Amino acid sequence: MDRKEIIRKKQEFVYPATSNYYADPLPIERGEMQHVWDVEGRKYLDFFGGIVTVGVGHANPRITAPVKAQMDKLGHTSTLYPHQTMVELAEKIAQITPGRISKSFFTASGTEANETAIQSARMHTGNTEIVVLRHSYSGRSSLTRSMGGISAWRKANYEVGIVHTMSPYCYRCPIGLKYPSCEIACAKDIENVIQSSTSGAIAGMLAEPIQGVGGYIVPPKEFFKIAFKIVKEYGGDFISDEVQTGWGRTGKKWFGIEHWEVEPDIITGAKSLGNGYPIGLTAATPEIANAYEGPTISTFGGNPIAMVTAKAVIDLIEEDDLITNCDVVGGYLQEKLKELQEKYPCIGEVRGMGLMQAIELVTDPVTKEPATALAVEVMEAARERGLLIGKGGVYNNVLRMAPPMNISKSDVDEAAAILSESFAAVMAATYATA
Repeated sequence: MDRKEIIRKKQEFVYPATSNYYADPLPIERGEMQHVWDVEGRKYLDFFGGIVTVGVGHANPRITAPVKAQMDKLGHTSTLYPHQTMVELAEKIAQITPGRISKSFFTASGTEANETAIQSARMHTGNTEIVVLRHSYSGRSSLTRSMGGISAWRKANYEVGIVHTMSPYCYRCPIGLKYPSCEIACAKDIENVIQSSTSGAIAGMLAEPIQGVGGYIVPPKEFFKIAFKIVKEYGGDFISDEVQTGWGRTGKKWFGIEHWEVEPDIITGAKSLGNGYPIGLTAATPEIANAYEGPTISTFGGNPIAMVTAKAVIDLIEEDDLITNCDVVGGYLQEKLKELQEKYPCIGEVRGMGLMQAIELVTDPVTKEPATALAVEVMEAARERGLLIGKGGVYNNVLRMAPPMNISKSDVDEAAAILSESFAAVMAATYATA
């Protein structure tokens, strides 16, 4: 099919709620490592990786080769049957997860992983109420949409027993304070929320170490230590949502939460773990895993193809030391984005860790008024020049970048040059029509 036919059939046969980037949607036909090609043969540098999902490159032969071999051998068993590929992956995960986390439950998505984590915490503690952060995103089921902290992602869902506390969003502090004189009031407010909006005994708290859809919000270094202590005081388990931050993307560590010296009780993962193949992971301490009551099943969880894929991804990250690459190349990307900030005052803040970087756009750097339309215009301009990036934030004014973890500095140079050209073109057009 050509571009027009794909778009026409999408409009005719697919839920309209599955919206697309760009005024003229981009049908992608194939990919190779950090690049993708559309149906018309145009090449793009992919700096978003299918929403932080293509962690080690499109169609990476070191991933596809073992996957193809497994497809020819056995594709599906469900959790009703133990399989070597599942126990091998679970053992490997136990070796790299922090603290005492050592038991895994596999599903097919991050949504299911977070659902399983909440169920696990409730069964382990005997409590039901959950604390989550504003500006968060946890998935698309009824429960996880209710946990979300962005109104656009909460439509037609309402679950009891969920309370929202302040996001550690220093650039737009919800109470108008400045770090560090604020004394991390946003973290201390967790206790106020528990005391005023719950029964006083919670099942736990689920939080992203860096809020993804929220716009790559990086908390102050003290935030999670304070949050963890409060959660424990009120009987809860601490759940680190590593769907976007896991598997070395933030650099130096396997998991984002490790940067803040907190040992979570439960970790959830997905996205880059499968490099585009559907997978979800809930990993917990033995006490929590053993407290899960009643029989459970995941029809597609733990299937041999997903397990082989994930094991190959982890092995590749280790063999090529991509955690270090995320730190080095990610730091270089942040430097380049800060150089752009010096040229373009509409970039209010550059933030992120490793190869998870973002720029927040504003109409005025003093008032910090969100520049939502500008974000769309820059994305369009970058696409025209061969660069794919994402967006997010509660105001949709944050440009997000999460390229494959094995990119090089030369890829960053190319992306930064395209972004600079895109900002220049958009600014010129804006002033020309002013």
